[in-house]
Amino acid sequence: MALLDTIFGPRDLDRLSMEQLVQLAAEVRAFLVREVSKTGGHLGPNLGVVELTIALHRVFESPRDAIVFDTGHQAYVHKLLTGRQDFSLLRQAGGLAGYPQRRESEHDIVESSHASSSLSWADGISRAFEMTGQSDRHVIAVVGDGSLTGGMTWEALNNISDDNTRRLIIIVNDNGRSYAPTIGGMARFLNTVRTRQAYHSAYLTSRQAFERMGAPARAFFRGVRGGMHGFLARFSNNEALYSNLDIKYIGPIDGHDMAAMVEALHQAKGYGAPVIVHAITQKGKGYDPAVQDTADQFHAVGQIDPETGESTESAGAPSWTSVFADELLRLATLDPKIVGITAAMLRPTGLHKMAERFPARVHDVGIAEQHAVTSAAGLAFGGLHPVVALYATFINRAFDQVLMDVALHKAGVTFVLDRAGVTGPDGPSHHGIWDLAILQVVPGIRLAAPRDSVRLAEELEEAVAVDDAPTVLRFPKGSVSAPIDAVRRLGDGVDVLLESAQKDVLIVTVGPMATIGLDVADRLAAQGIGATVVDPRWVVPVPRSIVALAAEYRIVVTIEDGVRVGGVGTRVRQDLREAGVDTAVTELGLPDEFLDHGTRAEILDRVGLTPQRIARDVVAMVLGSKIPHARPLPADRADTASIPANLQQD
Repeated sequence: MALLDTIFGPRDLDRLSMEQLVQLAAEVRAFLVREVSKTGGHLGPNLGVVELTIALHRVFESPRDAIVFDTGHQAYVHKLLTGRQDFSLLRQAGGLAGYPQRRESEHDIVESSHASSSLSWADGISRAFEMTGQSDRHVIAVVGDGSLTGGMTWEALNNISDDNTRRLIIIVNDNGRSYAPTIGGMARFLNTVRTRQAYHSAYLTSRQAFERMGAPARAFFRGVRGGMHGFLARFSNNEALYSNLDIKYIGPIDGHDMAAMVEALHQAKGYGAPVIVHAITQKGKGYDPAVQDTADQFHAVGQIDPETGESTESAGAPSWTSVFADELLRLATLDPKIVGITAAMLRPTGLHKMAERFPARVHDVGIAEQHAVTSAAGLAFGGLHPVVALYATFINRAFDQVLMDVALHKAGVTFVLDRAGVTGPDGPSHHGIWDLAILQVVPGIRLAAPRDSVRLAEELEEAVAVDDAPTVLRFPKGSVSAPIDAVRRLGDGVDVLLESAQKDVLIVTVGPMATIGLDVADRLAAQGIGATVVDPRWVVPVPRSIVALAAEYRIVVTIEDGVRVGGVGTRVRQDLREAGVDTAVTELGLPDEFLDHGTRAEILDRVGLTPQRIARDVVAMVLGSKIPHARPLPADRADTASIPANLQQD
């Protein structure tokens, strides 16, 4: 029987010898490659923390000792060691989440995987333990070195270093990368850490191993050597940075040396005060296709051939990200004022193409969204036009900067929000469903949602031409929608996608929800209800033509893939009332809840955003059996039919 098959909880590790722990690590790596290749997921980060996680659970007593992962995509090994070995539906509906999740296990604490928050969590938990007389309990934060580029980390360290009585251990999983090699002046400064005698042995061993793997591995090794170690400088006898910190430092440790990791963690556990354990790891460790992948060491993969690492998924339409990347490069070639900014997501957001062509005009600031946005305001003041590319979920972190640094100062900054709306397998913290509701309260902001690749190109060009206000372009994850041509474009840029002579229902769609809107209109037409479908293109502020059209129809239906509360539909309804238009509005969107992981189609079906469900409800509104009621029919159309059986309420 394999050792892994005998592990049902962390305490099952206690009976294993050191040799058996090393064998278990090999079995875990084989399991990860075999299982994640079937489902897709975060493979490279987890291959890099196998020994670290086994040692962590061998030394500490989860859940009594609280373990916090930053970020949670490196928690697959933790799941295996805490009794969760069915990875068959990883990141799929009904299966394991790709991040820690409290309802899965008492061993999981922090579900959000927005980086750089772990030390604040650890600070608060350890203070609570101390204040409630539980001073024998430990708190362990496992933080990737990329997360140390975030400002919250430094705010937490400032507080942790001011109180040295708590049992708090910070394990720095240092592989020199988040998605790509970790960047910043602190990374350059602390190359000196790796030249110290304490690191010499591990350094030589790893260098020799990488040299044998060829040019890609050597390039990766150079990236690892440039890893982010800012706050560790003091503990290498470098007093130039952070000399006021007073936290014990252990390391650097070879993070793949099981015995060394166990020994270091035992030392940290026995110290009785905050300790930093600095572990050098290799992303993708033990799996050559990952190690040799110079882009991101298989940070996240789809379904792959476990032998070769090659994708087994059929090629489809271009992704929204790739279309944006090509269009931004085209615009940047024409306009030298355009500059790019991202937060440790150069390739995932598509800025890498511009960076390859114009390296001096693209800035990766690390996992520091707040800094990115305010820096963009400064770039705009200096006469440039910044394009800030982030995942939609991460703009939440920089709302104050969008409001007070960009909008208040009327800075011409364009925000491009990738993975907007329902993203699918990454779960609650990664769905980009709040951006429309959050950002539309910013005075002067303009929000665009392209429905297809043609409109993405149009709206990006329009956005970067605005130099006196923030503009936002948002699009979903995955393959770009097939082009949907308009039957006509109104004077203020609104596209009419389908027009009915019968003015019963005006359907206002946001971005790719145009496809659903057109399907709904077809279903309504089959029941004798006329529907016109429009795409505002720029959804905030609400175009005046939408208000004018709404006055002509019996009811308005808005469809968006953001939360309904404070969404575009709410804005449309408010603008209608302000204009004195009394047409009823039904706002269709996502509920104000945290949506579990699953495919986009599964989630939309669960929340009722399907053409059949929408059409059924709209028919009921038109016939007056469901609120809001449509305006009464004109006298010449008063002979309405009942709701067809196939559209009746359940």
